[in-house]
Amino acid sequence: MDAFYASVEQRDNPDLRGKPVAVGGSSERGVVAAASYEARKYGVKSAMPSKMAASRCPNLIFVRARFDAYKAVSQQIREIFYDYTDLVEPLSLDEAYLDVTSNKKGMKSATRIALEIKNRIKEETQLTASAGISMNKFLAKTASDVKKPDGLFLIPPDQAVGYVERMPIENFFGIGKVTAEKMHKMGIFNGRDLKHWEEHSLVDRFGKSGYYYYKISRAIDERVVNPNRIRKSLGAENTFSNDLLTIESIRDELERILETLNRRMLSSKTAGRTLTLKAKYADFKIVTRSKTVDYWIENKSQIKELYEELLEQVPIENGFRLLGLSLSNLNHELEETEDKEDPPISQLTLEF
Repeated sequence: MDAFYASVEQRDNPDLRGKPVAVGGSSERGVVAAASYEARKYGVKSAMPSKMAASRCPNLIFVRARFDAYKAVSQQIREIFYDYTDLVEPLSLDEAYLDVTSNKKGMKSATRIALEIKNRIKEETQLTASAGISMNKFLAKTASDVKKPDGLFLIPPDQAVGYVERMPIENFFGIGKVTAEKMHKMGIFNGRDLKHWEEHSLVDRFGKSGYYYYKISRAIDERVVNPNRIRKSLGAENTFSNDLLTIESIRDELERILETLNRRMLSSKTAGRTLTLKAKYADFKIVTRSKTVDYWIENKSQIKELYEELLEQVPIENGFRLLGLSLSNLNHELEETEDKEDPPISQLTLEF
């Protein structure tokens, strides 16, 4: 979906149409959750501090997020997807992978399917979506960003390797700003440069991610579309109006965050074995501390005992502007590690 949260707000409030809109708080400590394309022209983008966004775009209109409304629209869109395939893997409220190799409509062109889905979304929600079509997840994701907003782009299989070779390295999905800068220092500026590196050399420099970089430089991505993605972590965090400067105020806020995390654990019937404490300083520096135990973390007293231990490892320094707690190594992840015989794979083809 194109600028999803902001587009929903512009759709529901005609006064916002054609104007720079940011979804998020306008306070000193607010953060932009989404920006309309009118706002993006000024350099406003998601995760940007609201104060910075307002300085870049003096006419920026801040709108409070309405997540219930976004979830409802997201579900409406997913129902459209399910008319074509059950192999839908949501990544967030506004993005999903679809495998349409064998589709319910019996359509023989992936591009025609994508165009029809785009048209239905526009007709039924009055919102625009951008679609990327190709033979694997990496290429489809790459294609989806090429002609936003309201875009449609195809990377055919016979052009995939050449397309990836020409791509600037910073446009690769999964390669962020810091990694791109590191690659630039290694003489890697595009896919062709990356392709020249041996797999073991990339792993030496980037760890496990090196395996991924080696494959995508060759347009290879073997991940399947998984309609049953399992949550890897559960957490809660708060950003504060004023920096927390004392251990007492920090503990008070962690108690509130603990209550939120506990409610989410209870509602999802989730326990875990790793607790992570996240802290962001006034200068936006982020630190995390984690501890893994040999028992299930499943109640507030266990979490509190662990976060008190982790808190001792984090200097207060100039005060905290954000704190968070998250639980990982969750109990339902055990289902993923069970030894199961792989089902037989039927090789199907579809015209692009």
